[in-house]
Amino acid sequence: MKQILFALLALTFSLLACSRNVPASSADKTVVLTHNNIERTYILHVPSSYDESKPTPLVLAFHGGGGNAENQRRVSGFNELSDENGFIVAYPNGTGRLEDTILTWNGGNCCGYAVANNIDDVGFVRALVAELQSQYNIDPKRIYATGFSNGGIMSYRLVCDAADIFAAIGAVSGTLNYDQCEPSEPVSIIHFHGTDDTHLPYNGGKGDDSLTQADYKSVDETIDFWLNFDQCNLTAQSENFDDVQHETYSVCANGVGVELYAIIGGKHAWPGSDGPAGPNGDEPSQSISASKLIWEFFAAHPKP
Repeated sequence: MKQILFALLALTFSLLACSRNVPASSADKTVVLTHNNIERTYILHVPSSYDESKPTPLVLAFHGGGGNAENQRRVSGFNELSDENGFIVAYPNGTGRLEDTILTWNGGNCCGYAVANNIDDVGFVRALVAELQSQYNIDPKRIYATGFSNGGIMSYRLVCDAADIFAAIGAVSGTLNYDQCEPSEPVSIIHFHGTDDTHLPYNGGKGDDSLTQADYKSVDETIDFWLNFDQCNLTAQSENFDDVQHETYSVCANGVGVELYAIIGGKHAWPGSDGPAGPNGDEPSQSISASKLIWEFFAAHPKP
């Protein structure tokens, strides 16, 4: 019964995503990439300011479980930031039983179809980055990943298995849920999470409103892992404003950094977005823009 409920809600999620989709710019295109004999797709946005003579940053933005690339484009608003700041952004699609709806990522112990079928999402992302590097002048020191919920979990999986590619990630409402995490290089981390998230709880475990049976790692466990790996001073610079508690760990080896934005009383949402990520999502805090802060963090943290 729970699987049926998940499918129905996720289908509604995808329909809503289409109905509220932000207008595609003339620079947006859907690209097909075959990996492991599976046709995969992603939406690509190249800013009009792109200059092939200049190395350009690349951001990959991953949708949540049950969503799709179009929904993540709307939720994050990265197209506008791309145009303002001159980086290329790609919104990959996960996999599922249907072609473009109810899609998930294999982030370790979550989620859904991708985990059950052991989809090689890390290999797909490596192929995607390689394809874009063959077509555009991508700065190898400024390649980043970000995502919501299952997409945030996937972002963490990427820096566990592909730290040679990514300089930093920005995770929203998604924790590190990959037990074999052994990064090859230091990476910078920025994380956003509501303290009252009932889908992927701040303190870990199984969320009361989760549509999976995953036992999630907590935010503290996630941040502690990276503070230890990145050899950071455990004394944070803290600031509190509105419904936000912000902790910055900037004294780390190799010039990397770790930051945490805890949304006090916040739920399962992308802060600063135009509304819930789907019918099963929550209203986002408007005190901060996660997307703007993620890009600012990325810009300040190229690969050492």
